[in-house]
Amino acid sequence: MNNKCISIEEAASMVNPGDMLAPGGMTIYRRPMAFIRALLQRFFNTGKPDNLTLMAFTAGIESDILVGTGMISTVRSCYFGLEIFGLAPMFTLMANQGELKVLEETEASLAYGLRASLAGIGFMPGLGWVGTDLPKLRPDVRTITDPYSGEVLMAFPAIKPDIAVIHALQADPEGNALIGDNKGIDVELSGVAKTVIITAEEIVPELDKANIVAPWVDAVVHAPQGALPTSCHPLYSLDGDMILAYSEQVNDKESWSKFVDKWLIN
Repeated sequence: MNNKCISIEEAASMVNPGDMLAPGGMTIYRRPMAFIRALLQRFFNTGKPDNLTLMAFTAGIESDILVGTGMISTVRSCYFGLEIFGLAPMFTLMANQGELKVLEETEASLAYGLRASLAGIGFMPGLGWVGTDLPKLRPDVRTITDPYSGEVLMAFPAIKPDIAVIHALQADPEGNALIGDNKGIDVELSGVAKTVIITAEEIVPELDKANIVAPWVDAVVHAPQGALPTSCHPLYSLDGDMILAYSEQVNDKESWSKFVDKWLIN
């Protein structure tokens, strides 16, 4: 057996300056919050990693906390917010102040970019964005003519994150992982990222079934309640009080710092 179990601190040290980091989960469900906490502590201690690109199909509180540190230079997401709890305060602040580069994305551009990487090709053609002004914001998204029909399509460039961090219900030491029914794009992320880290509520000797398979996984971390304050169905629900407090109390860098310092201590 290839035992891939490491500590959360060792996992956080795998992120390098300039990496594209992709946290798994969806909105306020099954986000890798224990890993985010460890990455923050590393950044506060060392100033590294920095100049990261954050790639999230939907970005939530985990991403907003990262943005507040200043370690994120670019965001790629089709949604950034806290669902019913309101706007993501640090993303809103820093994007409006020009301190954050926001690369325009939609569901289509992210999905096609990941599919291109899964297929091992440089781009994936599709009809998304045809007839819109979005290509003016993304000159790297080009057009291509279908050689069979002559139809003009958009050619979405492949997206290949450097690090994907996915929180699981269960994992075994080899890296097989069970993530539940709400998979988001986690299976796709595990298939395209250069390095895949699994944080898991429970480590078991062997899994009978898995959503993410061991050959794709580089590291496994035991992280009980590692998604809180987001939910991890069916094990626990979200901590709405904490997310609401974050939404209400954080509105600038000073209030963010006070909130996060308290969160790290607790």
